[in-house]
Amino acid sequence: SNPLRFYPGMTSHFQSLLQSQLEVDCNVITVPPVVVSLQLISDGSVVYAEGLWDHVTMDDQELGFKAGDVIEVVDATNKEWWWGRIMDSEGWFPASFVRLRVNQDEPMDEYLAHLEEAQAGEEDRASLGLLLGPGLPCKEQMRTNVINEIMSTERDYIKHLKDICEGYIKQCRKRTDMFTEEQLRTIFGNIEEIYRFQRKFLKGLEQKFNKEQPHLSEIGCCFLEHQTDFQIYSEYCNNHPNACIQLSKLMKVNKYVFFFEACRLLQKMIDISLDGFLLTPVQKICKYPLQLAELLKYTNPQHRDYKDVEAALNAMKNVARLINERKRRLENIDKIAQWQSSIEDFEGEDVLSRSSELIFSGELTKLSLPQAKSQQRMFFLFDHQMVYCKKDLLRRDMLYYKGRIDMDHMEVIDLEDGKEKDFNISVKNALKLRSLAGDEVHLLCAKKPEQKERWLRAFTDERRQVQQDRETGFTLTEVQKKQAMLNAGKSHPAGKPKAVSRPYYDFLLRQKHPSLPTALPQQQVFMLAEPKRKTSTFWHNIGRLTPFKK
Repeated sequence: SNPLRFYPGMTSHFQSLLQSQLEVDCNVITVPPVVVSLQLISDGSVVYAEGLWDHVTMDDQELGFKAGDVIEVVDATNKEWWWGRIMDSEGWFPASFVRLRVNQDEPMDEYLAHLEEAQAGEEDRASLGLLLGPGLPCKEQMRTNVINEIMSTERDYIKHLKDICEGYIKQCRKRTDMFTEEQLRTIFGNIEEIYRFQRKFLKGLEQKFNKEQPHLSEIGCCFLEHQTDFQIYSEYCNNHPNACIQLSKLMKVNKYVFFFEACRLLQKMIDISLDGFLLTPVQKICKYPLQLAELLKYTNPQHRDYKDVEAALNAMKNVARLINERKRRLENIDKIAQWQSSIEDFEGEDVLSRSSELIFSGELTKLSLPQAKSQQRMFFLFDHQMVYCKKDLLRRDMLYYKGRIDMDHMEVIDLEDGKEKDFNISVKNALKLRSLAGDEVHLLCAKKPEQKERWLRAFTDERRQVQQDRETGFTLTEVQKKQAMLNAGKSHPAGKPKAVSRPYYDFLLRQKHPSLPTALPQQQVFMLAEPKRKTSTFWHNIGRLTPFKK
C-alpha cells in the first residue's frame, strides 16, 4: 500500500523513514524529497518534477513529454499515474517516468543572480531576504539537499543490486532443472558486473562525502575517475528488451511465478516484481545527468568541486547519450512493425530485416525509367531502404505498398530546374536516384523548393546513420525483430480512457479524475534524461499520416 514504492531509488530509504523518527540536525531535516513533495501537493503547493524518460503517447488524455521537461505535478494520490501540467497541456503520466525536484522551494533565478552579486552589507542582506522569502534555504542548503540525495539513492541502489544478485541469481543457479546459464544471462545481463562496479564507486563517494558539512563534499572527481566504467551499462540496457521477453515467457508458467516470489520473500525484499527490480539499473544511469546538473546549479564557481562537477556532468551526458540513442532505436522497431502492418498488400521482406529507424517521410511525384510515367506516391525513408506507397482513391487514409528502393546502392543527385537529359523532360524542385550500376533511375519531384531541400538533408542523414551504425556495431537481434512483428499483429488494448477538456478540469479535480490509463507504458528500455538531445522525428513523420491512426 506504500504509494512511493515505485519511485526510483527511494523505496528502502522511505521504509527506514517510516520505522524511525525524523533526524533533525540544526536547520536540516533529513526527509526524502519525494515525501516532502507529496506533502506539498496535498497542501495545495506547486510541485515540479523532471522527466527521466520520454513519455510518447497518442492518447489525448495522457501528458506527453521529453526527458528533462519540467512537469507541474497537480495530483499524486495514485501510486502509478499522476496528473500534471506542462504549459497549456494537462493529463496523466506515469509516476515512474519522472524525478521530483530535490529543492521544491528553491528561490527564483533573480535571487540566485542577486546572491552572487550582493555584498555583505545589511542593505543587501535585507533585499535578499525580501527576494528569498521567509524560511527558504540558502544555496549551500540546496547543495546539501542534492548531495544527500545522491548519497542516499546510491546506498539504496546498492541494496537493490545486492538483492537481485543474492536473492534471485544465486537461487536460480541452484535450480539447474529450471534455468540454463543462457537463460540467466538473458534475464539478468551483466548486472553482477554492475554490482561489483557500483560498490567500488560508492566506496569512493563515501570517502569524499563530508558528513558534518555535506555542501563542502567534493564528489565530482569520483564520476570522472570512473567515467569509462559506466559504459558497462550500455550492454545491460541493450539486453534489457530481451530480458523482458524471456521473463514474460517464464512468468506464464506458475512454477516460475511461485519460485520468483519465494526468492523475494526469502531475501526479505520489498513488494516489487522481478521485472521492476531489473529496471533499476536502467533507471539509475539516467538519473546521474539530472543529479549532476542540479548539483552544478547549486555549486558556486569558487567551490573546489565546481570544475570537477562540470566535467562529470559532461562525461555522464556522453555515456548516457550513447545508451539512449540505442534505446531510442530499439523503441522504434515496434512502431515500424505497427506501421508495416497498416500498409495494404505489403510484399517482400519485413522492413525490420534491414532497417530500424524512419528518417523522413512525405509525398513526392515519382518518374521511373523506362515508362517515365508520373505517379504521386508517399515515400518513407528508412536506414538502408526507402518504401513508397499509393493512396487509395476513395479512402485517403489507406496506403497500398508499391515498392522499395535499396539506398545502399543508390546515389542521390541534386537537379537544377530545367531540362533533365535522362527523362528528356523539364523538371522543377527535382532530385534523382541512380543505382551505382546505372541500371535503375528514379526522378523525384517536390512541390516546393524547401521540401526538396528537406529531402536532400534526409538522404544525407540516412547515409550518416548507416555509417554510425557500422562504427558503433548497432544491430537488431532476430528475437527483437520477431517480437516486434508479433506485437504488431496483436490488437490494441481496449478501454482507452476518454479525453479531458480544460473547462472541466477544475471540476474533475474536485470530484473525480477521468479513468486512469489501464496499464503503465512498457519500459523495455530506458529513456535518457538528456534535456537538450535531438528530438526523435519518428512520431512527427508517422503520426501525421492518417493510415497510422486507424
